[in-house]
Amino acid sequence: MKNTPILTALKGIIIGGTMLVPGVSGGSMAMILGIYDRLITSVSSFTRRKKENLAFLIIFSLSGVLGILLFASPLLRLIERYPMPMLYFFLGAVAGGIPLIIKQSGVQKVSWRSALYLILGLMTVSLFALIPSSGSQSEMTAGPAGFFLLMAAGFIAAAALVLPGISVSYLLLLMGIYDEMMRAVSEFYLPFLLPLGAGLILGIVLITKALEYALTRRPHPTYFIILGFIIGSMAEIFPGIPSGSELLLCALTLTAGFLAIWSLSRIEMKKSAA
Repeated sequence: MKNTPILTALKGIIIGGTMLVPGVSGGSMAMILGIYDRLITSVSSFTRRKKENLAFLIIFSLSGVLGILLFASPLLRLIERYPMPMLYFFLGAVAGGIPLIIKQSGVQKVSWRSALYLILGLMTVSLFALIPSSGSQSEMTAGPAGFFLLMAAGFIAAAALVLPGISVSYLLLLMGIYDEMMRAVSEFYLPFLLPLGAGLILGIVLITKALEYALTRRPHPTYFIILGFIIGSMAEIFPGIPSGSELLLCALTLTAGFLAIWSLSRIEMKKSAA
């Protein structure tokens, strides 16, 4: 499924603008917009088509940064002022992307196996909420053992970065190194950042290769498990049932979110059928 430079830039702007919204991951939006598999292939198989992959990644990255600069702050302000209608907009966006994800899976008819894969994804995301947060940080900041622990933490963070629906910051909090990482970034403390970054890069390369294999060879279970990740992660931002005057407004924003992503998905489905 090819993305033209203009369409790639548009999707990058959307992903960049929404990735800082609480509960909405960049991976989830990439999957919903139908560009996730292209991103995975560009990273995992970069050397196969260097010029094409490099051009794609540059366009996507620059447009993602542009999206962050243009829309992330206004979106966050809108969520602060109109929390429930805006969160319903994102719920509608997820629903609008589901038909494309199912089509990408290659499934002609949803079966009980599809439901099992979906439940597996839902359960995996739900289990993260049951993991107790670690308050220990000192053992990860000194000596050879600390170096390898930080590399392992970077590798785990890479899984959250690559897989849709899993929050990187949430995993770092669970591992007890979020505050230390933020401090290391602000002070540019390389003894902490270098092993963490090395583990992150290694994790991204290895995990994207595994994902490319799974998406190509086993699309049915892979896409439905990822869909479970996405739906499960949206429980984090579900604001409850609206009442009073907000009921109509939330219905409108839910519909708007659905139609916006569904329209983009229709473009993708037409392109893939051509």
